[in-house]
Amino acid sequence: METSLHRQLKERYASGNARIEVPLGDYRIDVVTDDELIEIQHGSLSAIRDKIRHLVEEHTVRVVKPIIASKQLIKLDRPQGELVSRRKSPKRGRLLDIFDELVHFTQVFPHPKLTVEVVLVEVEERRYPGHGRRRRWSTTDFEVEDRILIGVDRNLLLSAADDLWQLLPIHLPTPFHTGHLAKQLKIQRWLAQRIAYCLRQAGAIREVGKSGNTRLYDRASDAA
Repeated sequence: METSLHRQLKERYASGNARIEVPLGDYRIDVVTDDELIEIQHGSLSAIRDKIRHLVEEHTVRVVKPIIASKQLIKLDRPQGELVSRRKSPKRGRLLDIFDELVHFTQVFPHPKLTVEVVLVEVEERRYPGHGRRRRWSTTDFEVEDRILIGVDRNLLLSAADDLWQLLPIHLPTPFHTGHLAKQLKIQRWLAQRIAYCLRQAGAIREVGKSGNTRLYDRASDAA
């Protein structure tokens, strides 16, 4: 079932003469404007990888990827029931999380006809007790009834490999390794390795050598 968040984002991008839920060949497009096709994807980008690969052969495409920056949790006693409690989730998303998605999207991005728009959103999540089709469950399980858009904090357009540098520290040494990335971004080394993989596959960096067993990289435009 479509969430309110998905519907609200479609309406947000469907300005002017834009059309919503338009059949196109084997696909259904969220928003069609005079200039581009717009797909809003809450789930993994891997789920629409083949679809986007086919669409960019003939069309200009924008993939809107919302990342939840903050979330209000609304607990109900039952589906469409009474309010039990309201609290703010401690989990916070950030623009850097897009690399968790791009790692599954490197066969498509970058492409001359593709833009990925990362949108940091604030949402209200309404949930009630339940375990759905889980084979194992506990009394603390819940099901999500709906997600509602409260606001948009920030957006970032990624149209080329070089745009990925907007997400990264600007004081990396030359050359650098994933340890430098991990330290400056304050993340674990394996996450920095994932980011380096995305950058390398996109053509934003080049491997220029090794220091022991550690791979060294330069920004692609600076590499010899």
